[in-house]
Amino acid sequence: MRSLRIPILRTAFLFMLACAALPLVAQDAAQATADSGPLIPVDRTVLYALVSLAVVQVIFILAMAGIMRTMSGPGALTKWLVNRGGKAAVLLPVLMLLSNAANAQEFKPGTGEVNDQWVFWLLVLVNVFLFVLMLAQITVLKGMTRALVGAPERAELAAVKEPTWTDDILKSLTRQVEIEKEEDILMHHEYDGIRELDNVLPPWWLWLFYGTIIWSVVYLVNVHVINIWPDQKTEYTNEMAQAKIDVDAYRATLTNTVDENTVTVSVDAGVLASGKSIFTQYCTPCHGADAAGSETSVGPNLTDAHWIHGGGVKNVFKTIKYGVPEKGMISWKAQLKPAEMAAVSNYILSLQGTGGATQKAPQGDVWKEEGLPADSTGTEVDTLAAPVDTTRLAELP
Repeated sequence: MRSLRIPILRTAFLFMLACAALPLVAQDAAQATADSGPLIPVDRTVLYALVSLAVVQVIFILAMAGIMRTMSGPGALTKWLVNRGGKAAVLLPVLMLLSNAANAQEFKPGTGEVNDQWVFWLLVLVNVFLFVLMLAQITVLKGMTRALVGAPERAELAAVKEPTWTDDILKSLTRQVEIEKEEDILMHHEYDGIRELDNVLPPWWLWLFYGTIIWSVVYLVNVHVINIWPDQKTEYTNEMAQAKIDVDAYRATLTNTVDENTVTVSVDAGVLASGKSIFTQYCTPCHGADAAGSETSVGPNLTDAHWIHGGGVKNVFKTIKYGVPEKGMISWKAQLKPAEMAAVSNYILSLQGTGGATQKAPQGDVWKEEGLPADSTGTEVDTLAAPVDTTRLAELP
């Protein structure tokens, strides 16, 4: 409560200054009224409201004063105020109000409107003072309540405090000795002033250690004696085989996400028909309607065994997808879906050996599906030569 002395006195001092300045404010207001009208238009309704607010605040202050007097005992609150200059702090503002009222009488306004202005400011200051006083009472009341109730409650809680279930579990897991009994397990040796406690191993650590021993025995018997569980190498092989099966099954459902690494050869009639339709729409201007090109065509012959950027379905798909911009082949990944590019790739591969007499000369290297491209410096395969009649050769003697 001692900490409240300075705020209360400070508030009273500020209020006294405001009261001392009230006549000057009233005179300035009167002068302003005489010159250009009131600073704040005031009527009797505003004054009645301020009076009512002051009455309500006084009722609250008196009620809280009674509560404080009951809590602190007979005469304790008055004694507290007297010891701390509270009486002077309360009486001085009243005296200042009376003196200000006397000073204000010296000024005789010409109209009743100036009196309303003076009363308005007086009521405002009174309400502010009552509000500050009410806040101070609330602060004192909180301190008294804390002083009367807080200490017994803390003592009671400390007296009835018992170990919680978490404390019991922690104690059973660690078997920690209480601090009061540490002298019983204190070992006699000492190292540089440091002494050691002979604590037992925590039960949780022992249970974990025994569990590892039991698991090692179970693993040894099942894996290396009765062979119920597979060893690590066999388990790895089985898992990789199953993973390959799962990946293949998953890729089979993702026809629209095929790429140059997952595309496969297909002879399905629907796939080839779709590839032919797409080829006719987009590829014939450069490769010709039969994909064999001509000496005047921009694109190479797609029906012979020679490939500039690699043969096979994966390389053909890659060329269609990314294109060869430096040679005029654009990238089709923005215009065609992956499934459509796969269909075109399979259609092109189905045209091998179908070029006519006007087909474009071979370009690139001969592609072997099972290995690297053949040596381009060797003898080229004549794709225009007629196929050998193996049936007739077999009939020869």
